Amino acid sequence: MGKITAAITGVGAYLPEYRLTNAILETMVDTNDEWITTRTGIKERRILKEPGKGTSYMAIKAAQDLIEKKGIDPKTIDLVLLASATPDMPVASTGAYVATQIGATNAFSYDLMAACSSFLFGMSTASSYIESGRYKRVLLIGADKMSSIIDYEDRATCIIFGDAAGAVLFEPNEEGYGVKDEILRTDGIGREFLKIEAGGSILPASHETVENKQHYVFQDGKSVFKYAVSSMADVAEQVVQRNGLSNDDIDWLVPHQANKRIIDATARRVELPQEKVMMNIHKYGNTTSATLPLCLYEYESQLEKGDHLVFAAFGGGFTWGSVLLTWAYDS
Repeated sequence: MGKITAAITGVGAYLPEYRLTNAILETMVDTNDEWITTRTGIKERRILKEPGKGTSYMAIKAAQDLIEKKGIDPKTIDLVLLASATPDMPVASTGAYVATQIGATNAFSYDLMAACSSFLFGMSTASSYIESGRYKRVLLIGADKMSSIIDYEDRATCIIFGDAAGAVLFEPNEEGYGVKDEILRTDGIGREFLKIEAGGSILPASHETVENKQHYVFQDGKSVFKYAVSSMADVAEQVVQRNGLSNDDIDWLVPHQANKRIIDATARRVELPQEKVMMNIHKYGNTTSATLPLCLYEYESQLEKGDHLVFAAFGGGFTWGSVLLTWAYDS
């Protein structure tokens, strides 16, 4: 019996129908297509507009997509991890609701929040559960309804974010495929640069906080950009070097889709050409916890068994990291 590793064996996703294009944003805030595209690489983003539908709706859809594609019985899922910065509501676990709604009645579930690094950190968590031998099927979902926390009069943030969900299934592997290594980091210095000021235990919701728009995302763009460029590139390079790989050995870079300039900087550091970089930011913007699984979903048909993938992400807090994974199946 070989060493058990945690391999991705299936991918699913959900994208809302409504497209918020740069042209539409030009009618909402003082901005234009050229300004947005030059600074971010984003052309449009998806928005979940239907009233009464939140992050759980998209997570359920993404999970159901994966379950139907794989043809698995949801009752065989042992654990459902929901990576998200926008849970349906405080206190009640969104992941628990999602697990019940998809029929994963034998699974336990919980939410995992590390801003835009949530899914990446979730990969580490899912891998650890699988490698322990205690669980056989772990469903990791990254889902965020960012439109619920964005001020569409703030051009610094409203041009960036979109709504979406992606899901992957982790299962045991004894052939050496799956998660091979990880470098995960945090630094509380980032607390003031990317945050929602009110609504937590320090500053509970009040009429005043609502009137002051303190329940929307605030971002110090220059500071976040500076830290993200160096941090994502550093850990991606470190995980490659630590495993004795050259740029020729890396088949794909799977970067968090926050900003095209950050993605390009990370690719340059690990010396990868554009054709080896997964990118869909132009279509979806920054979907926070959903960006990494959305990349896998869109590029799944191009992935081959044995491909080396380097994941990299950066999020508020600050949180960041890189994961090295070997792909386990031919699409």
